[in-house]
Amino acid sequence: MYNKSVAVIGTGFIGPVHVEALRRLGISVKGMLGSSPEKSSLAAESMGLPVGYSSLEELLKDEEIGSVHITSPNKYHFEQVKKSLEAGKHVMCEKPLTMNSKESAQLVEIASDSGLISGVNYNIRYYPLNIEARVRAQKMESIHEIYGGYVQDWLLKKDDYNWRVMSDISGPLRAVGDIGTHWLDLVTFITGKTIESVCADLYIIHPVRKRPLGEVKTFSNETLSELEDVHIDTEDGGNILIRFSDGSRGNLRVSQVAAGRKNRISYEICGSEDTIAWDGESPNNLWIGKRDYMNQELIKNPAIQSFESNYVTNYPGGHAEGFPDSHKQCFRSFYDKINGKKTIVPHPSFSDGHKEMLLCDAILESSKASAWVKIKK
Repeated sequence: MYNKSVAVIGTGFIGPVHVEALRRLGISVKGMLGSSPEKSSLAAESMGLPVGYSSLEELLKDEEIGSVHITSPNKYHFEQVKKSLEAGKHVMCEKPLTMNSKESAQLVEIASDSGLISGVNYNIRYYPLNIEARVRAQKMESIHEIYGGYVQDWLLKKDDYNWRVMSDISGPLRAVGDIGTHWLDLVTFITGKTIESVCADLYIIHPVRKRPLGEVKTFSNETLSELEDVHIDTEDGGNILIRFSDGSRGNLRVSQVAAGRKNRISYEICGSEDTIAWDGESPNNLWIGKRDYMNQELIKNPAIQSFESNYVTNYPGGHAEGFPDSHKQCFRSFYDKINGKKTIVPHPSFSDGHKEMLLCDAILESSKASAWVKIKK
C-alpha cells in the first residue's frame, strides 16, 4: 500500500475524477490546488479533503505528499511537472504532456535523472477489452489496416467556448492534442506498431467564436450573457492518413464538432484472418470479424478473458466497467510501479507522452504543407 498522500493540481472536470479514482484504490488524497486560493478551498471542501493549497510552493513543501497528479491547463504542465520532480514527488500528468515536443523531451530527461516514477494519463488503454484486444492483436499473423476516430460535439456551436480552443493555453493543436492523441496512443499500444509518417488535413469550422466574460467548465452547457469575439487558430477536427513502419496503413478522424457524438472513440484493426473492433460508447463489447465464419462479439467477462485483461477487470460478467474504472486501473498500475510491484499492464510513461508530442509536430506540419511528413525520432 502506498504510504504517502497525494495532491491533485486542477479543479476542473478531470481533477475530481483523479480524486475519486485514487480513493477507490485506497490511496489518501490530502488536498487540491486550483488557479486561486479560493478555488483551492472550494474544491477541497466539495471533495471532503483536508487542504486547499494556496500555491504550488506550499503544496511541494508538504512532506506528507509523495506524488502529484497534474490536471491543470496544458500551458502549466511543464513548470508544474518540473518543479514537482525537483521537489522529489512522483508525477502523474494529464495529456497532452506539454505544449510542444521541446518541453516534453526535457521532461523525459528530468524524470529519468530524478529516479522518480512519472506517467501520462492515457486511461483509455485500461478498459478491460482494450487489453483483451492487445493480447489478440499481438497474436495476429499480420495487420494491414487500422482505422477509426475520436469524435465529440461539445464545441459544435459558435458560442461553445472553453480554454482548450485557445492556442496560447492548450497548444497549437486542440482536437488532435486533446483527444486524437488518445486514439494514437491506444492503437499503437494495442498493436505494438510504430507510426512512420502522417498526412493530415485539419480544419476550423468556427474561425471566430463567442467567448463569455467568465469561466465555462469542460463539457458544460451553461451560457453566460456577456460575450466577446475571439479568433481561433486551433482545429475543430481533421483527417489523418497514417503509414506504419512495417508498411501497414491507418487513418484517423478526429472532431469536436460532430453533432450527437458525445465522446466516441473507436477503432477497427484489420488482420489477415480477423478484424477487431471496439467503440468507447459501448466499452464492454469487443467485435471480432471473420470472413469464412460467423462474426463474434465478446462481452466483458473475466471467466473467458485473457490473464492480462483480467488484471484490469474488477467486476464479474454482466457488470459494466467504464470511464471511472479506466482511471482507477491506470493509477493502480502507476502506484504498483512506485511500490516496486510487478505490473502486468505498464502505465503510460513520459516517453509515451513525448512520442505523442512528436506525432503532433508532424501532424501540424503535414496539414500546413498538405504533404506527407515523417515522424522525428
